[in-house]
Amino acid sequence: MSEQMRIMRYRIVARHRSGQGYKKISAALKVPKSTVAIIILKWKTFGTTRTLPRAGRTAKLSYWGRRALVREVKKNPKINLAELQRCSQEMGESCRKSTITAALPQSGLYGRVACRKPLLSARHMTARMEFAKRHLKNPEMVRNKILWSDETKIELFGLNSKRYVWKQPGTAYHLSNTVPTVKHGGGRIMLWGCFSAAGTGRLVAIEGKMNAAKYRDILDKNLLQSAKDLRLGRRFTFQQDNDPKHTAKITEWLHNNFVTVLEWPSQSLDLNPIEHLWRDLKMAVHQRLPSNLTELERICEEEWQRIPKSRCEKLVTSFPRRFMAVLAQKGASTKY
Repeated sequence: MSEQMRIMRYRIVARHRSGQGYKKISAALKVPKSTVAIIILKWKTFGTTRTLPRAGRTAKLSYWGRRALVREVKKNPKINLAELQRCSQEMGESCRKSTITAALPQSGLYGRVACRKPLLSARHMTARMEFAKRHLKNPEMVRNKILWSDETKIELFGLNSKRYVWKQPGTAYHLSNTVPTVKHGGGRIMLWGCFSAAGTGRLVAIEGKMNAAKYRDILDKNLLQSAKDLRLGRRFTFQQDNDPKHTAKITEWLHNNFVTVLEWPSQSLDLNPIEHLWRDLKMAVHQRLPSNLTELERICEEEWQRIPKSRCEKLVTSFPRRFMAVLAQKGASTKY
């Protein structure tokens, strides 16, 4: 206890013994009335106001030691427990890793798996902010006229999600408690797809390696037909990312077919709502357990057509919120 605190407690007790009430003591010493009441109760109960010995083991890590570790973590969130333990030893407070693990949550810091996001340079973040400011106030009619597109890969056994099981101790490796894996995912297919607020457009399986010529052929056979099927009219806006094969020799085809292209900032997967549709598709497909690539392709087509229009509308409606998130993060990655 500090000397100042000790004197303050002594004065509170002295005034109480002289007959002053809690309210008068609080006003005179500028101390909350609740504090005055607690100190006087302690004096009446134990006959002293000093800090009494407490039950339990003395903390291995002092208050100041924990504060120092918190500073290290805030300075470098990716620091590991071994480095934190070394920092603690350098401060003269040797402790176990489990002590550090228990101490940091007391300051609101919890160990979690870091999110994987595209690498963003200062140029990327500036472009993302300018894009968000330019399109934040687009009316709903304009958003509903956008045809979103992208490619994705789906593996036969490659859904990277956690599976939980109920098991007894010592049965972790029983067949019923494990998730089977196959080298390289057992094979995979590459898909191109598009959607708008009106629903999903065409889904195309890409044979071989994707290049500019193959991409132009996909657009030639599927883009305008998808816009027609979704009743977007001729004055729709086409969205594609900045992959080199999307820009090489494609601009002329888009111009000749009078297709308006939405300019798109690089490294901005979080702004494209089709990424959520790909996740929905992969979850639905792998629940049906396809046994070969031909069956995988067929199931993908079926599940793509089953995605409800309401889901597409909801994703397109989230577009302004994505922009606000980008502006709030000053162009950095968002939760989307």
